[in-house]
Amino acid sequence: MPVMTQSKNLGDVLKYEAPNLYSREAAVVAAAQNLAIGTVLGRKTADGKLHALAPAASDGTEAAIGVLATDTDATLIDREDALLIARHAIVARNGLIWPAGITAPQKAAATAQLTALGILVRDSA
Repeated sequence: MPVMTQSKNLGDVLKYEAPNLYSREAAVVAAAQNLAIGTVLGRKTADGKLHALAPAASDGTEAAIGVLATDTDATLIDREDALLIARHAIVARNGLIWPAGITAPQKAAATAQLTALGILVRDSA
């Protein structure tokens, strides 16, 4: 019997959000990225576009500013139809996608940055 694998959906990441879509924000994901739902994001200071969190960077993308709420393929061009969980929400820790090689202190700092925005990271099923 074949194994069926279901892809991640918003319910795997977002556990609570404020009414009337207050927690969400339209966002532009910069080109040359193919990001999955749940990716922790940073915003490049120079152009305001979103990139996967890069803790070792110094261009703005080192600071966590939200969590991606949609799979977004920006491989070829900037995607202006991305959705960002930007404030007043609870997200599941096991639903978040962190950059490869992130250290425990960097992850703790990014989690604190999300908490400062009102995005609480919780252990959740």
